[in-house]
Amino acid sequence: QVQLVESGGGLVQPGGSLRLSCAASGRTFSSYAMGWFRQAPGKEREFVASVSGSGGSTYYADSVKGRFTISRDNAKNTVYLQMNNLKPEDTAVYYCAARRRSIPTNLRSAYDYWGQGTQVTVSS
Repeated sequence: QVQLVESGGGLVQPGGSLRLSCAASGRTFSSYAMGWFRQAPGKEREFVASVSGSGGSTYYADSVKGRFTISRDNAKNTVYLQMNNLKPEDTAVYYCAARRRSIPTNLRSAYDYWGQGTQVTVSS
């Protein structure tokens, strides 16, 4: 069993930046691909970014490509999402997810464990 705890959300103005963190329990963190998803009010949860177990491969939704960066520190059992040039449409609850395989994917159903989420609000 893997437990995931997100942090780093908050209120930011358009054009600003935030860094989300997701701390994972367990001894085999490097064997899990990790992903970030988000869910806005009234919308389905959507893929944002994912990273392979080694950190060598990353995958982004088109809507965040060039603005967001996913990374991981396997020594700290933590995955990050650096978000720059934030837009009001990025407002959502952001969820961290872990997959019991090292290959990243954008498929929500492929992830086995989920965090509770952290709210990101982009507004002036």
